[in-house]
Amino acid sequence: MRLNHRNTLQTLAMPAPRRRLGKISGAFAIGALLSVGLSGCGSMKPVKYYQLTHPPTTSLGGSPSAMDVSLLVRPFQTSHVYREDRIVYGGEGEQVGVYEYERWVEPPVELLQDALARGLRSSGHFRNVTTLRSDSTVEFSLIGHLYAFREVSTGGVVARLNFDVELLDLKAGKVIWRHTYNHDVPSSGKSVGDVAAALNKNVQLSVQEIQDGVVQTLANYQRK
Repeated sequence: MRLNHRNTLQTLAMPAPRRRLGKISGAFAIGALLSVGLSGCGSMKPVKYYQLTHPPTTSLGGSPSAMDVSLLVRPFQTSHVYREDRIVYGGEGEQVGVYEYERWVEPPVELLQDALARGLRSSGHFRNVTTLRSDSTVEFSLIGHLYAFREVSTGGVVARLNFDVELLDLKAGKVIWRHTYNHDVPSSGKSVGDVAAALNKNVQLSVQEIQDGVVQTLANYQRK
């Protein structure tokens, strides 16, 4: 406390010209910092957004063309990194990171739900495919857990998609089918755009695989 008091007294005792110089110097320093901050804002990189494409799925050979079934595709459980729109990268270890200026148009967990719903709907196998829980006509529900939707560097660069899925009979209250999708698609290059394209392909493969499994399961289940 004595040291602070002495400093205060010394400042107050400073001749007037020196006090004015100190104020001017302080104002100049603040102005310089603001200038640097504004110039930094002007040089920010633009954010690039990536989306998935939704080609129609193909019908499984020998499967029924249409079933009188209404299907709900629910949001998957996942970690917080896949509930945000930034593209995730990492290696085979525990650590992952996110790109600041490369992002998805929606969080990966929402992209996957939308891709599954659109793919199953376009197949023509079902009476109705929805993402609305309030639909009272729904008889079966597709739920799951998303574990990986990211770039993985392991010497080469691959796009990894890994999730579990379950098909529930809502009336019976039981799971009638379980499946794990875990697949890497090699990236054609090292850019984030190349990785996004590989993830897009991986999602398409997963939608086809899930569709085939659901159709086969429901066809056999309804015969019982």
